[in-house]
Amino acid sequence: MANEAAIFDLDRTLLAGASGPVISGALRTVGLLPDRSFPGEDLIFRLFNVMGENWPSMFLTRQGARLAAGWDRDAARRAGQIAAEVLAEEVQPYARVLIEEHHAAGRLVVVATTTPRDMVEPLAERIGLDGVIATTYEVRDGHYTGRIDGEFVWGRGKLRAVRAWAGDHGVALDRSYAYSDSWYDVPLLSAVGHPFAVNPDPRLRAYAVLRRWPVLFLDVPPGVPKFLGLEPQTAIFPFARPELLPFARIHLEGTEHIPAEGPAIICGNHRSYFDPLAVGYAIAQRGRPVRFLGKKEVFDAPIVGDVARALGGIRVDRGTGSDEPLKEAAAALEAGELVAIMPQGTIPRGRAFFDPVLKGRWGAARLAAMTRAPVIPLGLWGTEKVWPRNARLPNVTNVLHPPEVLVRVGEPVELGYQDLDADTERIMSAIVDLLPPEARQRREPTPEELASTLPPGYRGDPDGEHEALRRPGRD
Repeated sequence: MANEAAIFDLDRTLLAGASGPVISGALRTVGLLPDRSFPGEDLIFRLFNVMGENWPSMFLTRQGARLAAGWDRDAARRAGQIAAEVLAEEVQPYARVLIEEHHAAGRLVVVATTTPRDMVEPLAERIGLDGVIATTYEVRDGHYTGRIDGEFVWGRGKLRAVRAWAGDHGVALDRSYAYSDSWYDVPLLSAVGHPFAVNPDPRLRAYAVLRRWPVLFLDVPPGVPKFLGLEPQTAIFPFARPELLPFARIHLEGTEHIPAEGPAIICGNHRSYFDPLAVGYAIAQRGRPVRFLGKKEVFDAPIVGDVARALGGIRVDRGTGSDEPLKEAAAALEAGELVAIMPQGTIPRGRAFFDPVLKGRWGAARLAAMTRAPVIPLGLWGTEKVWPRNARLPNVTNVLHPPEVLVRVGEPVELGYQDLDADTERIMSAIVDLLPPEARQRREPTPEELASTLPPGYRGDPDGEHEALRRPGRD
């Protein structure tokens, strides 16, 4: 049986930008290049990072073999090792997730790049790839001759090099995967069964739309678009300021507890449909996007569902009991993202809404046990005054006397990772500790308050308990 493979381009695909500046710096470190950069070198790299591959950059790359004539190959490989230490940190987060997924499926994972083999092999070894398809400089007596040995691995030359490698390794390209940003890799992408345009240049983006090839950005979750280099969440950060929201007065406290980088699970209580926006305001203060786990009804709704997916939301269908949402959330955490989850799963109904003891489901505790990502508790209070459950829309007209909303973030919760019930209780207790004193006092709600906790037109049990038990997958 033939093997399958996943073939990644290097620059602007595995890496966010060009590897050239790092490699040039490493070559200067070992003395193979002069200390000063070449005229126009920085401009070409900047143009490459914005627009992708172009004839000037490829012309210079092809002339690299002549420039390297007489270089000691061992010194060049030392430069490759130096560059690999930096470039390994620049591998895009979801590229790492894809590499692991392909390895788990039993596929060979390789990089196919114009970059000289001796410069890229150390990086491939460092990040666990199975092979390298790259431009190879001819060597004689331990020094480069100034000529290329075999294909210049670019355009159709890259396709020929990949086909030769596939033949040597028994790989069926029609069942394999390829990832590239470049219009010049259309021949390779067209030759595989599963082509992906990654951070595509303008021509490849248009071609991918015509061919219905998936378009990915490996610094954001699958399905999240980018425009002018920005994903939707990042684009709205400048406007995520509480003072710009006229119909609610949001007070943010403790946002410094949200990590500035690295994975974390943000766990909040659930009181209103306004909660995700309130949480988003808090996290936006740290300048980081967050991936929300949300019920399927939101993602299946017209327009709203498209927005939720574009913002990187994770669809949860509680009725199926599937682990896929947690696996998707775990992949986001592995990529260094923030994931937000409301362990209650739904807004409590009836008297349960006023219970000072919060009851949570296992999802957050399971996710923490799977990933060991820190759990950051977040307490919400007053969001139901902005958008009560019995209203189909928030009250955006209340600008003269906007309700007060408290969003308070706490320190990470210490978990044992052995008992899901115990860890869930720890998480919910930490959330309760962030709420104002009245949240921890038991009281009898008024009929009007009870009614505000029920969906519009609800005709079931006023407390919602029996109805919720009959329909566990519904909110």
